Amino acid sequence: MSIDISSLRALPVSDKLRVVTELWDDIASSQHPISVPQDVLDEASRRSSELKADPSLSIDDKELWRRVDG
Repeated sequence: MSIDISSLRALPVSDKLRVVTELWDDIASSQHPISVPQDVLDEASRRSSELKADPSLSIDDKELWRRVDG
């Protein structure tokens, strides 16, 4: 499947992130199984370990959007 995303490329970063969030929410609510490559699982595990070791590295969604919109 080919989708022309040129109009998405022209969006401000904050709007792009909102689109990504909407797509992610749609994927998460789907009944279709998701195949995740091992390197992605490894990176998620690494980041999880990093945050567990130093929780001060994390930010909440309010801070995320403040940085995006700011």
